[in-house]
Amino acid sequence: MSEQEQQADDTAPQGEEVTDGASLGFRRAAEKARSFPSEPGVYLMKDQAGRVIYVGKAKNLRSRASSYFLKAAQQEPRTAAWVNEICDIDFLSCDSEVDALLAESRLIKDVQPKHNKEQKDDKSFPYLMITTGEDFPRIELTRQPKSKGVKLYGPFASAGALRGAIQVLQRIFKFRTCSLDIDSDDPRWKWFRPCLLASIRQCTAPCNLRITKAEYRQDIKRLQTFLEGGKKRLMRQMEKEMKAAAAERLYEQAGRLRDEIKMLERLDERGELDTHVQPEVFYIDPKKGLAGLQKVLKLPEQPRIIEGVDIAHLGGQETVASLVQFIDGLPFKPGYRRYKIRDVQGVDDFRSIHEVVSRRFRRLSDNQESFPDLLLIDGGKGQLTAALAAFRDQGITPPKLLSLAKREEEIFLPEADEPLRVSRHAFALRLLQYVRDEAHRFAQHYHHILRSKSQMD
Repeated sequence: MSEQEQQADDTAPQGEEVTDGASLGFRRAAEKARSFPSEPGVYLMKDQAGRVIYVGKAKNLRSRASSYFLKAAQQEPRTAAWVNEICDIDFLSCDSEVDALLAESRLIKDVQPKHNKEQKDDKSFPYLMITTGEDFPRIELTRQPKSKGVKLYGPFASAGALRGAIQVLQRIFKFRTCSLDIDSDDPRWKWFRPCLLASIRQCTAPCNLRITKAEYRQDIKRLQTFLEGGKKRLMRQMEKEMKAAAAERLYEQAGRLRDEIKMLERLDERGELDTHVQPEVFYIDPKKGLAGLQKVLKLPEQPRIIEGVDIAHLGGQETVASLVQFIDGLPFKPGYRRYKIRDVQGVDDFRSIHEVVSRRFRRLSDNQESFPDLLLIDGGKGQLTAALAAFRDQGITPPKLLSLAKREEEIFLPEADEPLRVSRHAFALRLLQYVRDEAHRFAQHYHHILRSKSQMD
């Protein structure tokens, strides 16, 4: 038996309830599906009366649509109850798998096929949600969509495919997917350190105010045009904007639009949606971090000012210290300080911490300036004890004092014999890590300056 005859035999409908007319329609639909193109698109299954009973999307229309006419589909629990109703099938070609995913969702919503019933009715299916009520709207996948302040697209059949589509589209439109509560009128966000997505140019970093509210919303508007099926209209609009920017010698803006247009044209080259991988990204929500610290450290109120201290050595010869300041969970760079350790010979972190803490808080005390709510020391129990000794020797009452050890990320407190361990994903720990890492970065930057000077001497 030839491969074609075998495939024809495999498409014979099973079950005594199927009429001769339905059986003939099933075979004709199977033959029709085998003539579909091998490209992305959506397929529409129809019954004997010509009604659309199911809509699906495919990366390869011919392969996916034909699979419904094999015996395996009649044994598959998700399709067995209705595949024999198929008497006709049509398709709609799409430029990419992302386009197919969006077209599938729109058709299901408009046509309401009876065998997509769960997807069109059940709120547990995933939606793409745009938080339009925020200064810088974010995009997220959700199974529990909000009713106000958002724009919803969906539902979608596959959470994995939708997640992949969001990651692909983020490369083009560079929207944010974090849950940070960013206030465009708060200049302190200029000191916030963006996550990895900004470094690899998948986000325009509104968390660092690198883009204006108006510019960011224009990007979101472009995304919405695409999601609503206006890809060709969008590309014409972007080409017009690119030429206008070039004419006004806004070459950076024109270049960005050019790159976005090229990526839209090459959407079909972006990889499979269900296997698309995004780098792991960690971000710190300041409000949640502060609330977490209040709870973890059992503070009477949320801390507002946090300072962090780190010690670094220049080739084992010269020791320096850094002090960074955070206000309301965000870096406040005018409050940063750096120190050359004067009274310690060689490498001695404990005595170096003692010196920098003594100098810092002696000055604050003498000038009657306010202390931070929290002082974070980089290190373990030994470093914390050295800082505590500095306050004792100066006769100064310390603020809330703690240290954070790198290896196990344990939190040490003066009043506790054992370290405090919290979840690696806790916002409180992430905020402490942010302060600690920023102090380390600032200390290394000071080293770089000193090295440059020593090489010039």
